Amino acid sequence: MKEANLKMMVTEKEKKLIELIRSTGFGELKVIIQDWEPVRIEEITKSIKL
Repeated sequence: MKEANLKMMVTEKEKKLIELIRSTGFGELKVIIQDWEPVRIEEITKSIKL
């Protein structure tokens, strides 16, 4: 199957998202998306397993 030659523009918010993901050593992130664009990231800080 041929791969399509697609060029996509990356928005400033997407660049910030990628930078945050790369700077996170470990953990869990929740990405909130509105109108096909990331608008907020929540870092999960506490999880309790019983």
